[in-house]
Amino acid sequence: QVQLVESGGGLVQAGGSLRLSCAASGSTIIMGWYRQAPGKQHELVATFSSGGITNYADSVKGRFTISRDNTKNTVYVQMNSLKPEDTAVYYCNARNADSYWGRGTQVTVSS
Repeated sequence: QVQLVESGGGLVQAGGSLRLSCAASGSTIIMGWYRQAPGKQHELVATFSSGGITNYADSVKGRFTISRDNTKNTVYVQMNSLKPEDTAVYYCNARNADSYWGRGTQVTVSS
C-alpha cells in the first residue's frame, strides 16, 4: 500500500503561480496529477513515468511543468499563468501494480 501526501494548493490570482508536491511512501512507476472542477469530470493534468516520459493535458501545455525526484518518490507540478478555469481539486495519483490516490488539494484561481 502506497500513501500519498499532497501539499501546495491555495488561492492565487489569475496569471499567478503555484507549485504542488506529492510524496509517495513507496516506489512507483507512474506519478501524476489529475483534477476535478465542480460539475466537471475528473481529468488528467500531467503524468511522469519512472522512465522520464511526461504527458500533459492540452489545456495545460506550455503553462504547467511536471517533475519528479525518484530519490524522494516525489512528484511536483509547477503551475504558471494560472487561469480561473484551472480552479479545481487536484489529486495526486501513483501507480505500480495498483493505483493510489491522494486526498486532493484545492486550487482556486480568482479573476
